Amino acid sequence: MTDYNLVYILDGKVYINLTNSCTNKCVFCIRNIKEDVVGANLFLNTENVKAEDVIAQLEGIKDKLSQEIIFCGYGEPMMKLEVLKEVAKYIKEKYPRTTIRVNTNGHANLIYKRNVLPELKGLVDKFSISLNGETEEIYNKISLPNIENAYNGVKDFIKEAVKEGFDTTATIVTGYKDYYVDKEKCIEITKELGAKFRERPWLDNGY
Repeated sequence: MTDYNLVYILDGKVYINLTNSCTNKCVFCIRNIKEDVVGANLFLNTENVKAEDVIAQLEGIKDKLSQEIIFCGYGEPMMKLEVLKEVAKYIKEKYPRTTIRVNTNGHANLIYKRNVLPELKGLVDKFSISLNGETEEIYNKISLPNIENAYNGVKDFIKEAVKEGFDTTATIVTGYKDYYVDKEKCIEITKELGAKFRERPWLDNGY
């Protein structure tokens, strides 16, 4: 069993922290302001995370497993796609009533140069996808992506997730310093893509 935190609990829900790698460097990212979430240090000492490590930590808190488990940590969980799939398969087989959500920046199809969503059917129930802004210019200013065509890729990912039948929510963060995001325009974009919308007001502690 590993000695770092791949699993943590926030507001009664179980979260899985697979990686510290990400294709964004969002200005509001919690990792920019603190090392921990509810006391769990989410900076990993290795990127060589294996599914069995995650499963061992999940089993260590099996009495606390909630109805929803979320892949979300100090990185982009879809960058560890195969590990995510293996862990999700384990959860679905052992805890079939558990809902699985992935909080993602929506870059996966750009990263892997294929549509990965069909591979996740039956494993993932929900996606929460960071739209972050109403234009590419604003998105790039807030998200600081290191991948080309990121904003259009995010919108395409949202649309495709809806098409594939996932419970899909597009999110924005508002109230962070002087960064302005037009909430109403983001709602319009989200409706056009067929997804749900959620505003995440910025909190000083990041969550």
